[in-house]
Amino acid sequence: MSDQTIPAALREQALPLRSEDDLDAVLDHVGEATLVLMGEASHGTREFYQLRAALSKRLIVERGFDAIAVEADWPDALQVSRYVQLTGGDRSAEQALSGFQRFPQWMWRNDEVVELLDWMRLHNQHVHDAGRRIGFYGIDLYSLHKSMQAVVQYLDQADPEAASRARERYSCIDHIAMDPQHYGYATTFGLRADCQEQVVHQLEELSAEVRRHMGVAGGAVPDELFYAEQNARVAQNAESYYRVMFGSRDESWNIRDMHMADTLDALRSHLGGRKNGPAKLIVWAHNSHLGDARATEMGRGGQLNLGQLMRERHGDDTTYLLGFSTHAGTVTAASDWDGPAQLKQVRPSLAGSVEALLHRLSEDDPAQMARFVLPIRARPAVKSALAMASPLLERAIGVIYRPETERLSHYFHSYVARQFDAIIHVDRGSAIKPLEASPLWQADEFPETYPSGL
Repeated sequence: MSDQTIPAALREQALPLRSEDDLDAVLDHVGEATLVLMGEASHGTREFYQLRAALSKRLIVERGFDAIAVEADWPDALQVSRYVQLTGGDRSAEQALSGFQRFPQWMWRNDEVVELLDWMRLHNQHVHDAGRRIGFYGIDLYSLHKSMQAVVQYLDQADPEAASRARERYSCIDHIAMDPQHYGYATTFGLRADCQEQVVHQLEELSAEVRRHMGVAGGAVPDELFYAEQNARVAQNAESYYRVMFGSRDESWNIRDMHMADTLDALRSHLGGRKNGPAKLIVWAHNSHLGDARATEMGRGGQLNLGQLMRERHGDDTTYLLGFSTHAGTVTAASDWDGPAQLKQVRPSLAGSVEALLHRLSEDDPAQMARFVLPIRARPAVKSALAMASPLLERAIGVIYRPETERLSHYFHSYVARQFDAIIHVDRGSAIKPLEASPLWQADEFPETYPSGL
């Protein structure tokens, strides 16, 4: 298969997404999967949020999915979940999102998420069984201080003696938890002892309480106890993450994605207890977490990720991995960690990348193929064409985008036919609009080195 015939073979299988009705093709391809993981090629592209929201609504209404789990911190997302499930005190989606104070706020504090949350709340108003109302949960681990506080607050009400033990254990780290990177630095370089034993013991105590509830005939774990156990799990895994972050990047990455996978499985089991079977979950996270790491150069270097773990634990029929890509346009991102949100131009994708290959399909028929889905699973022609082109470069724009060093900063090699079950391509994306747009949220000019990217 030549370089000219590869795009033609893919074009025959690609399905245009001109309206939300065309998402029928994506739902058909998802089949009976009960774990649908939806990626994004950047944390700041509006169309990715819109398409994932549209698909999520369809899965909830037509397939009975139970929750959306996102690449966000557990305590912040739980505040949102209480809002959409009609149990919290917040009076608007914007207020429910107020917990998202940590960089990057725009990932969740944006107009598209507000619209989704209002829809979820309206949907739940028509669900009379409170236990079956859809929720919104976070699977990340950065909330060390907030999660420890949440554990103690729960125990203050449920078991004051246990709360005293939790305070004593967490006192090892609490005074430095507001700056967990400082904790990681101090323990890595021998400036202080670590607190691993204390956070492990606290999780063990709460998990034992969970098991006592499950051990009773017909027993069920109360939501608030489950939420507290998850916060204790965050504290344990966050302590591990920050303790190793100044050492091996692969080890810290793996701790984080293992935490995501374990949290997703715990959530699946807890919500499934209400329906006597595993819950059906939608996941929103970056492609780098959801595309099977074994098909990427990071995987060959020792990294694993959530998509890989879900496939390994639950099988290909249960797990569906949907990647997203874009060729050019604009994106919301920062130039440095903790920097302000900026509206940035996205450079046209590099030759030899999956984005450039998919752009050729859009370029040949821009009216029909500005957005399309390319099914991969059970499509031999697609797999063969992608295999002939692979390995391909693949772009990953996170919360930071540095177009001046794009090749080194944002591209890696992948075998995309093994990485995803399908890809949705948006040829020209637009930047997500933050609820709090900074003065720097304005179009940047391309640097003088454009379009080299070097």
